[in-house]
Amino acid sequence: MSEHARRVLLTGAGTGIAALAAVSLADAGHTVFASMRDPQGRNQPKAEALREAAKGAPGSLEVVELDVLSEESAQGAVDQITHRAGGLDVVVHNAAHLLVGVTEAFRPEEVLRAFDVNAVGALRVNRAVLPVMRRQEAGLLLWVGSGTTRAIPPFLGPYSAAKAAFDASADSTAWDVAAYGIETTVLMPGVFTQGTAHFANAAFPSDTERTAAYEKIAPFLASMGEDTERLMVDGVSADPQIVADEIVRIVNLPVGTRPRRSVADGSDYGAEIVNGAAEELRLRLARRMGVTRLLNRI
Repeated sequence: MSEHARRVLLTGAGTGIAALAAVSLADAGHTVFASMRDPQGRNQPKAEALREAAKGAPGSLEVVELDVLSEESAQGAVDQITHRAGGLDVVVHNAAHLLVGVTEAFRPEEVLRAFDVNAVGALRVNRAVLPVMRRQEAGLLLWVGSGTTRAIPPFLGPYSAAKAAFDASADSTAWDVAAYGIETTVLMPGVFTQGTAHFANAAFPSDTERTAAYEKIAPFLASMGEDTERLMVDGVSADPQIVADEIVRIVNLPVGTRPRRSVADGSDYGAEIVNGAAEELRLRLARRMGVTRLLNRI
């Protein structure tokens, strides 16, 4: 491994952005551990596709089993990686599951499951990863968030709420770990309706009677995909590869120069507008509390 190569773990790498990023990181010369559930069973075709796509890359790509719903699984994956690679430089928190529908129609247990996958899963991984990074006094937590936490779109209520919790966890954890040389970047993709399995594998509310009661908005729910396409900007790529490319760019940056937040967007979503104000508030809070030394860049 070259001195510029990093050891990178990605969660939820079976499809979509993390699958693209895993191959792109290997192409950039990094040592990549692409994780997914059951790579030797039902997800074996996805694992094989990743290995095939990374053949001949300057770096390497290894598929590891990791279920973000299991702390034991997360710890086992990190132990395996650190044993093989001698440490871990970057974790890309990407595992997520989309939910689409009328908010009231989701049963409480479905919403709790959304929070478990989309927010608590990252905590399980961090509990395995952060002891390694603290010992190294170096590392990068790269959280793949969502622009939907900045401007809440229709019919994504439980998903947006869970991703907002994920985002808040990233900000909170950043205060904890900065003194140990661990950096934080929150990458906020815009809306991508094609090129990932996000919408194709979306979960819908099981209480169909509650959904049917919202007959006044049924036409808008039915045309959601078509309506979302209007966010795409002419001349701007709607290919999720732009998110993978931004992950590679951030990982490649020298320590101390990585952005606190970044946006990779093929639409006119506008998360940058809110991000600018949020960063000003973060800096103001740090100054008033006297904790500016805990910021990533001082």
